[in-house]
Amino acid sequence: MRNTNLLNDAESIITSGVPRPRLTFLGVGPLGGTYAACYAELGYEVLGYDVDEGRIAKFNAGELPFYERGLDELLVKNLANGRLRFTTDVDEVAEFGDVHFLCVGTPSRADSHSADLSYLESCVTTLAPRLTRRCIIVGKSTVPVGTSSWVQQLIDRHSKPDVDVEVAWSPEFLQESNAVQDVMRPNRVVLAAQSEWAQQLLQAAHKGVFELAAQEDRDVPLVVTDFATAELVKVASNAFLSTKISYINAMADLCEVAGGDVTALARAMGHDDRIGQKFLRAGIGFGGGCLPKDLRALASRAQELGVGESLRFLAEIDEVNTRRRTKAVRLAAELTDREVGPAGPRLDGLRITVLGATFKPETDDIRDSPALDIARRLRNAGAAVTVYDPKGLDNAQVAEPELLYSKPLTEAVDGADLICVLTPWEEFRHLDPVALGELVAHKRILDGMNALDPQLWRNAGWTYRGMGRAAA
Repeated sequence: MRNTNLLNDAESIITSGVPRPRLTFLGVGPLGGTYAACYAELGYEVLGYDVDEGRIAKFNAGELPFYERGLDELLVKNLANGRLRFTTDVDEVAEFGDVHFLCVGTPSRADSHSADLSYLESCVTTLAPRLTRRCIIVGKSTVPVGTSSWVQQLIDRHSKPDVDVEVAWSPEFLQESNAVQDVMRPNRVVLAAQSEWAQQLLQAAHKGVFELAAQEDRDVPLVVTDFATAELVKVASNAFLSTKISYINAMADLCEVAGGDVTALARAMGHDDRIGQKFLRAGIGFGGGCLPKDLRALASRAQELGVGESLRFLAEIDEVNTRRRTKAVRLAAELTDREVGPAGPRLDGLRITVLGATFKPETDDIRDSPALDIARRLRNAGAAVTVYDPKGLDNAQVAEPELLYSKPLTEAVDGADLICVLTPWEEFRHLDPVALGELVAHKRILDGMNALDPQLWRNAGWTYRGMGRAAA
């Protein structure tokens, strides 16, 4: 049973006499790397660990191996003041840390939608035998419910019998492009631990977050809960957000045939406080390394636990999302007056420019990017596809070498028969339709994320199509 006689409010954490522990973050990708730099900024002594020597070398040189807005300044500052270091030496990690955060990836398994926990297992079984003093290992990675007990079993099996090591859990809620703010100023902190000493150490590891909030006269909700609930919070939240996105995309199809405008519909719905505006934007669907993976993993885990029927609707949410990509290709065919046969459209001879490669703006992450997937589908349909993105071109070229890539934007659109705006970067929102019209072969534009002003483009002589907006 969980000990409930514990500190469970922010004020108690701030005023507690528990000293700040030294923190390690195992796996310094976008999750662990961001947490490491931000917690050093909050005043902790931090050591980041990864098996990737090239990544660690970049971090120690003050260079980010990925793009995250505002993180580079924190990295350089805290390397300089000595609060932040990075290593590939797991023995150094074991000696340094009082609290070890697991931040490794948990991708989908190759043979199913279940989460692949092999990186997590390797991390725990490598660290545990080297630990020589009492400490906690804290899960940050997104995992199936029930993982914490399995991690504790790994710890017990591999750690020294005279060293007290406990598992704890504190899920992450980072949004790429806003991750620094999400760490420093979270909208909630969720903690789970078994014993009182582990809970107090876990809370001390988050003390800096609550101290900053107090300085800024903000409240950060604190949820002290059981392991199963802590494990479920992230995937349940992501499944809900996925549902919201797919719902408005389903409404987009209805608006299109009924003559409505899904952007106006979403605005009107969002004024209801019970619904809200966030994640209520129709377009080409969601992607990235979290929402699709977590949606499928949650459904898979429910099936394993015998309640798959209750979450069967998640499969349809996934299907709605996938159909948005097919929809975008069909709209491209309509805009270019190409017929759509049983096998899909043929776009041979067309030059199409895709604006956007990343799954969202202000990141270089192209994992399961709807934009890049649609670009691939357009090419497979016969078009010559050129892609431009402010941050994601290097990653996109590695993932999809058969596509064409160009920068600056003006070169990418030169001679295009169709432009597809598929990632709503701010740069694309402010494009000049008159100036752009002088560069293209045909003034046709597909607004895949409804980021543009239709009337502005139509007034400049463009044939415009959005998603869930009736054709003029």
